[in-house]
Amino acid sequence: MGKNLTPPGDDGGDHIEAIDLRAALEERYLAYALSTIMHRALPDVRDGLKPVHRRIIHAMSEMGIRPNSAFKKCARIVGDVIGKFHPHGDQSVYDALVRLAQDFSQRYPVVDGQGNFGNIDGDSAAAYRYTEARTTDVAALLLEGIDQDAVDFRPTYNEEDEEPVVMPGAFPNLLANGSSGIAVGMATSIPPHNAHEICDAALYLIKHPDATVEDLIADPAHPQKGGIEGPDLPTGGVIIESRESMIETYRTGRGGFRVRARWEIEDLGRGGYQIVVTEIPFQVQKSRLIEKIAELLIARRLPLLEDVRDESAEDVRVVLVPKTRTVDATLLMESLFKLTELESRISLNMNVLSQGKVPKVMSLPDVLSEWLAHRKDVLIRRSSFRLAAIDRRLEILGGLLVAYLNLDEVIRIIREEDEPKDVLIATFSITDLQAESILNMRLRNLRKLEEFEIRKEHETLSAEKAEIESLLASDDKQWKTIAWEIGEVKKKFAKATELGRRRSTFANAPDADLEAIHQAMIEKEPVTVVISDKGWIRALKGHLSDVSGLTFKEGDALKVAFPAQTTDKIILVTTGGKVYTLGADKLPGGRGHGEPIRIMVDMENEQDVLTAFVHDPQRKLLMASTAGNGFVVAESEIVANTRKGKQVMNVGMPDETKLVVPVTGDHIAVVGQNRKMLVFPLVQVPEMTRGKGVRLQRYKDGGISDLKCFGMDEGLTWADSAGRTFTKQRDELVEWLGDRATAGRLVPKGFPRSGRFSG
Repeated sequence: MGKNLTPPGDDGGDHIEAIDLRAALEERYLAYALSTIMHRALPDVRDGLKPVHRRIIHAMSEMGIRPNSAFKKCARIVGDVIGKFHPHGDQSVYDALVRLAQDFSQRYPVVDGQGNFGNIDGDSAAAYRYTEARTTDVAALLLEGIDQDAVDFRPTYNEEDEEPVVMPGAFPNLLANGSSGIAVGMATSIPPHNAHEICDAALYLIKHPDATVEDLIADPAHPQKGGIEGPDLPTGGVIIESRESMIETYRTGRGGFRVRARWEIEDLGRGGYQIVVTEIPFQVQKSRLIEKIAELLIARRLPLLEDVRDESAEDVRVVLVPKTRTVDATLLMESLFKLTELESRISLNMNVLSQGKVPKVMSLPDVLSEWLAHRKDVLIRRSSFRLAAIDRRLEILGGLLVAYLNLDEVIRIIREEDEPKDVLIATFSITDLQAESILNMRLRNLRKLEEFEIRKEHETLSAEKAEIESLLASDDKQWKTIAWEIGEVKKKFAKATELGRRRSTFANAPDADLEAIHQAMIEKEPVTVVISDKGWIRALKGHLSDVSGLTFKEGDALKVAFPAQTTDKIILVTTGGKVYTLGADKLPGGRGHGEPIRIMVDMENEQDVLTAFVHDPQRKLLMASTAGNGFVVAESEIVANTRKGKQVMNVGMPDETKLVVPVTGDHIAVVGQNRKMLVFPLVQVPEMTRGKGVRLQRYKDGGISDLKCFGMDEGLTWADSAGRTFTKQRDELVEWLGDRATAGRLVPKGFPRSGRFSG
């Protein structure tokens, strides 16, 4: 019969149901969010697995793949997983399977892979038709007891099979292998840890249920106590994080750990050396790391480094060649740690599904407690399952013993009666199960020895039953059994074994001089910094002795030019008393007219650049305003590392910052616009980090013209417009000597008309 293509009758309605868009979106998005959180991105605290990993392990178990069995094609495994348990893309399932087998991704691989499963350079694995896999001992521990009613099962997506809700989890997988995932509105990130240490912490928690984070973290002062030292990453590396910081991270369930590459110096003889990196931080792609170092080399951001080579085979071996044999290796590495992923931050966000239902950020004791509670639940369920099996077997053995004691009668009933089962039950007062087992007995089991073996088995099982009953009745015995199980896992993955040995170590970062590191990251080259009247800045290569040939935009002219090195900091002072700091290496090049300073820093429109100079942290400066106020400030105090700069001198219009002079000697000479000069001791001017300052010279009207710091023993020197130099000694300066804030006397004969000491 063909399809009916006629539209339905409209019966007066339009078949459209009006719903509120916001409510519909909220409902659908919430359903999607919950699905992502519960069934995709967050691991279960009890077995540390996400659903896809759990289904892969379960599917491999169902296929009979064991640690000691033959490898099976990954295509078969992926087919089984998506066909029975996980209705998603084959590539996503295979990617998850590959990750479980990578020893640089998993601290304790759950899958044993054969073939190309990718590498630390970021190369992907071969297609699943080429690779093979089987489970490892870790997977066997996670599955231990799954066939003994240890966990609940639920129907699969098509309700044809069943899958475990959670694994029995005899291995502390959540912390040992870590996990990462991004859900909706929440994420998880847990770095791998050492299984030996996790077992130590769990055993301590069994004995001391109220243990704090401090108790579970290993204390270097008491190494015999044990506990978790910190993350233990598959790729090794050096963790440079203080114990206090780690304790806080484990207490809150949020934080991070700085991890550095492991490196050593290789002596090349005759004073030469090279640096060899043997371990890189977790989840850093080696090829991308080397590319980044090479890019920095080409961009001349690593002046201490000559070359980088990748000599890795199975192990990591990245060779760093210093520029010269005199380069400090620590300084070179510190600059690389700052600029590259040779140092990276591993975050910790223990956001997991508590009881498999509630997503929450948990502390270290909470995570271990939930795992232990799950182990107790598994122990009770397995024991109850075994108890039921023993009871059933004991019932059968009881029936068999009745048969042996009345063998001739049993044989007669079976041969002669039409309904032997009912007659057996009535004759010997036995159960249906016992009668069934007698009827199913083989003739060969009628030997004389069989009765003896049945009695022996009955005794053994009765003793085991008594043990299990006493275990189920005693909380103390249950915890002792769990502790014994954890002890066995600890033995299997002990630090003495190759797999269990700690890979990541701990160290404090060397106290390198930050300024020296900054210098090491910049190629040192001579430049000439040029600033124009209208506030344009540029840096020309080399030290120019003559700047008269420089060109500027129309209406603009040279304000200041001075030599510097690319490693220098340039200090800019504005008329508003603000100070800005620029790196000489960041200045625009000499082509064209440069760039406006206002693009680089947040300068107020009514302010202009007063002066600029190379920063010298040892020097002190005397700052003075137009009105004649001033103070001394240490140059190390005025460095500003932000675009906003630092307000150093407080001035209000029409007053402005007018002079910035290096402090030398022991006296100050001040000249006002009224051509009066005053000389007074430097000690009368206070040293401040910020302020308006004190009055240097008193004026009826006008303001300051110039000032100079000098040593009285050398005398006061100035130059006139013709270039002649004048010097006045102490006895010639007597009439100008006075106290700060007085008016002074008219300048001496021969003082420049400009009112400035420099002519």
